[in-house]
Amino acid sequence: MTASPWDNDATLLRLGLSRDSSGTPCIVIPPRANIAADTVGRHARGSRASATALIVDSGDQVERWSFAELDAAANRLAAGLRAAGVEAGAPVAVHTGQSLATALAHLAIYKLGAVVMTLSQLYGPETVRHALADSGTRFVLTDAAGRDAIAAALPELPQQVTLVLAGPLPDGLPPDTLTLDHLLGTDASGFEPVDTRSDAPALLMYTSGSTGLPKGLMHAHRILGAYMPTVRLFYDLDTEGEGLVFWTPADWAWVGGLLDLVLPAWAEGHAVLACPDRFDATAALDLMARHRVTHSFMTPTALKRLAQVPAPRDGRDLALRVICTGGESLPGEVVTWCEDTLGVVCNEFYGLTEFNHLVGNCRALYPIRPGSMGRAYPGRRVAIVDETGVEVPEGEVGEIVSAADDPTLFLGYRGAPGVPDALRLGPWLRTRDLARRDADGYVWYQGRNDDLIKSAGYRIGPAEVEDALLRHPAVAEAAVVGLPDPERGQIVTAFVRPASGHAPDDALSRALREHVRATLAAYKAPRRVIFVDEFPMTSSGKIRRAALRRMGADGESG
Repeated sequence: MTASPWDNDATLLRLGLSRDSSGTPCIVIPPRANIAADTVGRHARGSRASATALIVDSGDQVERWSFAELDAAANRLAAGLRAAGVEAGAPVAVHTGQSLATALAHLAIYKLGAVVMTLSQLYGPETVRHALADSGTRFVLTDAAGRDAIAAALPELPQQVTLVLAGPLPDGLPPDTLTLDHLLGTDASGFEPVDTRSDAPALLMYTSGSTGLPKGLMHAHRILGAYMPTVRLFYDLDTEGEGLVFWTPADWAWVGGLLDLVLPAWAEGHAVLACPDRFDATAALDLMARHRVTHSFMTPTALKRLAQVPAPRDGRDLALRVICTGGESLPGEVVTWCEDTLGVVCNEFYGLTEFNHLVGNCRALYPIRPGSMGRAYPGRRVAIVDETGVEVPEGEVGEIVSAADDPTLFLGYRGAPGVPDALRLGPWLRTRDLARRDADGYVWYQGRNDDLIKSAGYRIGPAEVEDALLRHPAVAEAAVVGLPDPERGQIVTAFVRPASGHAPDDALSRALREHVRATLAAYKAPRRVIFVDEFPMTSSGKIRRAALRRMGADGESG
């Protein structure tokens, strides 16, 4: 095996790592932490107070906010939310995309010791309803783009919900409607942020698993400190200095956008660019050139689309230096394109929302091997094991696992604190992802060993898509699997037995895709619908999903 870059104490110091009593690199989490105080708050006074923290490009105008301005506005919003009844520990849903409203809401809610519940505007009304009902959320911040999805969910909720609307606002609002502008007008002269423990709940994210509806996954304030050493690695030890601008096309409601870019950039004192537009490769290059973006997080799917743009630097004064990527396996040819054609470092990293940044690259410290996810990051204990939890030899395929005391470990699922038994394998935490490790410690992804679908960086549970399909009157039975796809990693594929009287034709296929799109989210809609007369079953009466995957790979259409 090649020498470890973690043998160098200067490197560990630069990353913010220590060594434990055995000399192993470790991440030390302080007893008190607060995400607002540890990001914008730490720079709102002092030498970086007037430095740009947020750039908002809404197409027709560009706004810039300094660290001091953002922090002061967040204090006013926090005081307004407290007066409206938001209490420490309570979830507050943020449903406003990449925007100033989202930035201020996160900071204000952390200052209150309340919990940010992230809601993507890609979610349809059923997913929104489930998340709001399951969490018991009583306050929702939304805007014109998200108001319809929220309004459709409200009548079915068991709890009373207060809406906070971000402008522009429609005419005819009731006089007692809460608006973001009104709350930002609150006098914050006597406001004091809550001093939170590092293990106090801070973030609630609804994430899909291989079974059931999305689960509310809770992270504590400690998560930012746990992420920062490895964030510095996948940004290639290039998070210091002046003039850095960070941007991601990823939704700020998910880990990739929020915890892998926005919050770390603010923790290091750098500007974040917000743009609400949906991703378009050419427009993304133009946006990055216009705002002199230096650092970006992109999913492999976004990078593949970027790589289809011929001569990406021609006519564009790009300042881009580093792209990090994760969420699905990155083809080696895209890594090569990033370096040779785009002229940037592209570091892939790997982990789960539950516990993250297990493996990754850092070209500044060791060579990238295209097609590999990189090496185990310091401060982590990562292994590749067989089904009994025993480490497999180099070159053999096994499951990626991490130590049960991983520093990025979540607090548990909503209503079920602690690590669930399904994630445990002896002393390990399970990922359900298969890989092999070579003699030099590089990890090579081999696929999933369960039914969770990873498509274009999204985690999609087959059960929720099946549930949506079965609510369509033309569906008698349905099963959903992920099939390999060169662009997205996997695509959602639905096997459907039509109900009596419904023809298995293209019209029905389109109708079912649109039904799932409208009910759940566009990214959860099946890319393929395969009609069958019957399903392959096990002796215990369960659908044989492995057989369905083989049918799909063979091109059967039913």
